[in-house]
Amino acid sequence: MDGDNWTKPLFLEWVKEWWDIERERNSKGAPTYKKAYNSLKVCPLTFRHPAELDALHGFGPKICQRLTDKFKRHCEDNGLPMPPHPKGKRKREMESALVEAAVAQNEQPSPPKRAKKARPYVPKLNSGAYALLMALSDPGPSGYMDKTALIVKAQPYSDTSFTVPSMANKSYTAWDSMKTLDDKELVHIRGRPTKRYSLTDEGWEVVKRMKEARNLVDGVGEKTATSSRTATASGSGTSNVNRNDENFNPNRPESGVKRESRYTPLDTKRFGSATISPEKPPQARPRTVTTEIISLDSDEEDLRYIDLVADGDTIPSDESSLPHFTPIRLAPGSFTVELVLDTREVQAKNNRDYIQDELSKLGIRPIMRSLELGDVLWVAKCKQLGWLNRLGAEGDEVVLDYIVERKRLDDLTGSIKDGRFREQKYRLKRSGMKNVIYVVENFSLDQEVRNKYQEAMDTAMASVQVVNGYFLKKTDTIAESIKYLASVTYMLKEIYEAKPLFVIPTNVLTAKNYLPLIKHLREKEPSKGHYISYPAFASLVSKSEMMTLGDVFLKMLMCIRRLSGEKAIEIRKVWKTPYELVRAFEACGTDENGKRKQKALVMSMLSHVVGRGSVDNGLSEKIAEVWGFL
Repeated sequence: MDGDNWTKPLFLEWVKEWWDIERERNSKGAPTYKKAYNSLKVCPLTFRHPAELDALHGFGPKICQRLTDKFKRHCEDNGLPMPPHPKGKRKREMESALVEAAVAQNEQPSPPKRAKKARPYVPKLNSGAYALLMALSDPGPSGYMDKTALIVKAQPYSDTSFTVPSMANKSYTAWDSMKTLDDKELVHIRGRPTKRYSLTDEGWEVVKRMKEARNLVDGVGEKTATSSRTATASGSGTSNVNRNDENFNPNRPESGVKRESRYTPLDTKRFGSATISPEKPPQARPRTVTTEIISLDSDEEDLRYIDLVADGDTIPSDESSLPHFTPIRLAPGSFTVELVLDTREVQAKNNRDYIQDELSKLGIRPIMRSLELGDVLWVAKCKQLGWLNRLGAEGDEVVLDYIVERKRLDDLTGSIKDGRFREQKYRLKRSGMKNVIYVVENFSLDQEVRNKYQEAMDTAMASVQVVNGYFLKKTDTIAESIKYLASVTYMLKEIYEAKPLFVIPTNVLTAKNYLPLIKHLREKEPSKGHYISYPAFASLVSKSEMMTLGDVFLKMLMCIRRLSGEKAIEIRKVWKTPYELVRAFEACGTDENGKRKQKALVMSMLSHVVGRGSVDNGLSEKIAEVWGFL
């Protein structure tokens, strides 16, 4: 090819210069100039005009134009003739020459990448597709199944519902997996308008692989379980936890167990044989203790037990002022442990029985009741009706030391904004419950809302564990929450039903001595639990029954933004009642100087407090705006 050999070194020099400049600036254009330089360096051709470089890899209109301008100035400075701009024919010649040069150098195209072998399709365990294939593997004499029969047969194999969306604001159900099976030609669909379903030959192959994998997993699980039982029986097991001990804490991690995440506690999967196995579809557990259907009459459901426990005269100051009593003893076998579910706990407004129905499928028949506190708790229900009444306690149920507060992320966000979150934690602390569990359920929030409140939600969940000492369980779906509640129920049955329970007679309880009495009994006899009847508990934790004037004052103060419980307690130490606080603001005066004193009043009186109970200038001014005369 004709051309001058002196142009290429110039082009290379200029492109290299620009590449170095871009690299020093750490600019994104450096790789582009590097690519152009390397392409021109290895090209065996010579070029008359910079525009001809457009045929090379890495050269675009911008670089070519920049080279043209610089080359034009170079020609003018050195008195050289500027080569003519190449026309279309010249460009085609250059492209042909490049192809000929590549052929001459015997450049071979890179070998094609080896295609990855497609993995055979196997649906995820307990997914909608898995459940549908397992159900269709036993279609009955006709070989086909309609949708209704298929859903009934597939549901036990699936973690999610075939009829109700797993998320409140989503429409997806496990039945949507049928489209996936149809697209993969694993299912044959026939009939209109009533469709019937059966497996194709490919579908039977997938089922065969599923069952082989299932047998392999079950074999390993059975072997592990057998080894565990043998080790326990021989006394050589690694865990020496006495599961019949009433102080056994299921929330305490055992050695060698890894936590799920920063805020997620351990599952209850390790609590013996009564837990739900994730490798198997949930099966209803046979009830051998009692076969009666637990329900409440409408009259019983409406009871609030408001006047059952007396208010009391004074708070006991020492051990001698606490009441002395003989506890009521419930012998093992005289009661069963039952789950009590709040009637307001629903999956959606149009499906209020979902949680109750799903618990029933797992062998848990909950007692439905409007709870005064919490969303779920557990009671020991006496088999002999009226027996507790004759011994000094009301009803037939004894409240155990476990209570659950369930919150979806949207509800958690709302309760943080309106102050319910702090108020609920305060009431849970006043309930005397030893084991408080927060179940935080994932929910699809708008990205804007999530970004705005993510830090507040993380802080709230950390506070539940670190500040309040409660147990936090994070779940992804309502189905996972239900399985967790079922696992805890079976665990509590193992712990409590094999040992006696000691019940405090209701006539010795008052709203003022309850918490000091419970604290004293736990310190004095830590291995022996003391409990109260459900009617007494409902009376004590009702929103108004246990509240003294001081408690009402604290709640009033905590309605102010940024005023936490710790700060409210410090304020109440200085001013015992709302009246005293108002009088203190009045004493400051209402002129300009008095208003300044009001704004700084609380901060100045709490200047000695450090840490979480301290009050800064901004919060002190907010309190003055609410309680003072600004």
